[in-house]
Amino acid sequence: MTGPVRRRAVRRATAPAGPPPVVAPPAVPPVVVPPVPDTPDTPDTPDGTGTDAAATGQTAPVTATSEETPLAEPRADGGRGRPALDLLIWDAPNIDMTLSTVIGARPTAASRPRFDAIAAWFVDGAGDPAAPDAPEVEACVFANIPPVVGSLQRWVEALRGFGYAVFARPKSQPDDDIDQAMLDHIEVRAHSHRLRRLVVFSGDGRNFAEPLEELARTGTQVVVVAFSEVAGYAIGSDLLEFIDIEDVPGAFAAPLDRVRLDALPPDGAWLRPTRSLRDFVSNWTARRSS
Repeated sequence: MTGPVRRRAVRRATAPAGPPPVVAPPAVPPVVVPPVPDTPDTPDTPDGTGTDAAATGQTAPVTATSEETPLAEPRADGGRGRPALDLLIWDAPNIDMTLSTVIGARPTAASRPRFDAIAAWFVDGAGDPAAPDAPEVEACVFANIPPVVGSLQRWVEALRGFGYAVFARPKSQPDDDIDQAMLDHIEVRAHSHRLRRLVVFSGDGRNFAEPLEELARTGTQVVVVAFSEVAGYAIGSDLLEFIDIEDVPGAFAAPLDRVRLDALPPDGAWLRPTRSLRDFVSNWTARRSS
């Protein structure tokens, strides 16, 4: 974030510049918005919908720009003239995969994170919204969508009802990912706002370690939230803060079936295998023979 700023053409869906514009309601009596339907993957919350963005300090939508419009140069005042922002980035593929690894099974509705509680924790960390220096808040979930959507449509709509913007990309190939889209959005917000706090839910150190540490050097508070079993890049960093996702209040309806090495009981604990020994040896032998 130091030195001359690299100008780049504004990308389209592959590099989101923020949530899509909100269509202003017509000048008619207000319409009551029905609650977001419950889904097996996302617990509902009584007050998760119908919240006015301006009242909660959410960022205004980014307007569409043409291909010729470059990113603005950073202000000479170090960003003090730009609005402060607390930004949450959720790496859905990584969190889902690492959750499966940690509990040794496919996640169920009972073992998936509660996005309503996580939203409350994040907004609470932004401080008093009435304070003169209160930051805007924005939470974004990045997801790959397989060809067979299934219940994901309801999951996405539930997230939007909780106040999250969702960037969804089709997953047509096994290696399709949304890592660059997340990094692009962080970069856009670092230019459009004074990024005060960045909370990244991801255990992907390969893609995030270097850019997050670079951002932390500029003065942004960078917090990585993931499972301690797979977040060594953040735990071992002198620049990044780390929080185990299960330590976020209310993030899970019940304690996960896991043993954390950073919270072992005094007498020790058994860590069960996450796969059958025979299955592993069978696959290992097949790979060696091929």
